[in-house]
Parts: sequence; structure tokens; C-alpha cells
Amino acid sequence: MKSPKEHILDRHLLGLLDQSNPSFKLAKLLVTDPEIEAIQDFANSVSIKRLNYNDHGPVHMRQVAYNSIQMLSLLKDAGIKSSLETEDAGTYDDSVCAVMLSSFLHDLGMSVSRTDHELTGIIIARPIMHRLLKEIFPNDLGRQIAILSVATEGILGHMANRRVNSVEAGLLLVADGCDMEKGRARIPMSITTAPKTGDIHKYSANSIEKVNIGKGQKKPIKVDVDMSSDVGFFQIEEVLLPKIAMSPAKQYVEVFAGVVGQSKKQYL
Repeated sequence: MKSPKEHILDRHLLGLLDQSNPSFKLAKLLVTDPEIEAIQDFANSVSIKRLNYNDHGPVHMRQVAYNSIQMLSLLKDAGIKSSLETEDAGTYDDSVCAVMLSSFLHDLGMSVSRTDHELTGIIIARPIMHRLLKEIFPNDLGRQIAILSVATEGILGHMANRRVNSVEAGLLLVADGCDMEKGRARIPMSITTAPKTGDIHKYSANSIEKVNIGKGQKKPIKVDVDMSSDVGFFQIEEVLLPKIAMSPAKQYVEVFAGVVGQSKKQYL
């Protein structure tokens, strides 16, 4: 059964999309697919209960999808084309589909293990993506392949340990790093356990009060982070910035972060 937060994010995600475009139909399939929901739920169980990490389940993947579509829209507003558009391989809406797929499915590999979960995730996600794209574009194999390939690149590169080259895959890196508000650490923080590897993720995430994504002052995308304590800088410096550094979208992003009531530090 979906949580209230999932329902809210579903509405927000669908609200970003034009109902006349294929991306809206794809989003409807993604948020109602029972197989995806079941894998996301189990991925979260492995992450929180087995590994004592923060949320890597349906709420996280929905939030990343919402973040990435926001960012892609900000680039469009600034007149910056996606890689599929630049290469004449697809439309802007095709890029929306690719970014949404990779964002919504990028952590499915956590249902197996944290180690190389991006590789495991591809094995799990590819048949699902193919099934959904076949339903959306039944008579356009070339379009299916282009979207599938870019989405696969995003999943493969989302841990920032492999170079990605498309703007679409690069946005997933940034969007994933931006999901660090304290709600993501709520469940693991409530579970009393002996200290173990990964604790810094939940404690640092628990100090992040708000992440705002909007139009930048000098760049198309601004990421503005409010935190309650300095431990939140771990999320910025060890999670978000390495992902941005590996992203082809780095040149379009500025980052501000700081403790509420204090001057903010500009990173990019």
C-alpha cells in the first residue's frame, strides 16, 4: 500500500507534465505499476533494515524523478537543449521520458545489495523499461531504443563512479544528490541499532531541513540547502558535490548551503 508521501509526490510529478504528451502517460504507468512498487519497497527494506542506510525506496525514487524533471524544465526555459535534442535523436519529451525512467528506477538494485547496485539495477530495470516503452511507443522501435539507452546510462552512472555523457544522465546525478532532506532519514533514525558503517548518511541527512531547486542567479539551476547543524555539510561535500562533479550538467548548476540563520556558503 502506498504511503501518503508517495501519493503527494505522484500528484506533484504528474503536475509537472503536459497531459497531452507521452511522458504523462509514462508517468501514470510508473506510479501505478505493481512490480515497480514491490521492488522499490523491498529495496527500501534492504537499505534501512539490513544496511541501516537512509531511504532508497519508492519515496526517494519519486523525489528524484520530481527533482530531475524540474531541472530539465529549468534548462529548457534557459534555452538549453537536452542531448537527445542536440543530437537529433529525440524530442524534449523523449528526454523527459528518459530522465523519468532512470530516476524512478535507479535504485532497484538495492533490492539485492548496496555493492554495485547500479549494475544490478540495470539487470532489473531494463525489462521493465522495455515493457513500458513498448506500451507508450508501440510502433516506434527507434524511439524506444533511444530513450532506453539514455535511461540506462543514467542508472549506470548515478553513483558518480562512471563517466556519463548525456545531459539527461547528468541531471539524474544532481537530482539524486539533492534528495537529502531529513525526512529521508526518519525511519533509520527511529531504529535503535549498534553503530555501523553508513550511520553518517542518516545523521547528516537528518540535519537537512530543506532543499530548494529553482532558477539560478547566474546559471539555469540553483540548489539552495538549509540545514540545522554543520553535520549536514557531509551530504553536500561527500554526496551532492561528487555527483555534480561527474555530471555534464555541472556547468548549469549553482549550489548554496548553510545552517539556518547563518550566512550560506556558495560551492558552485
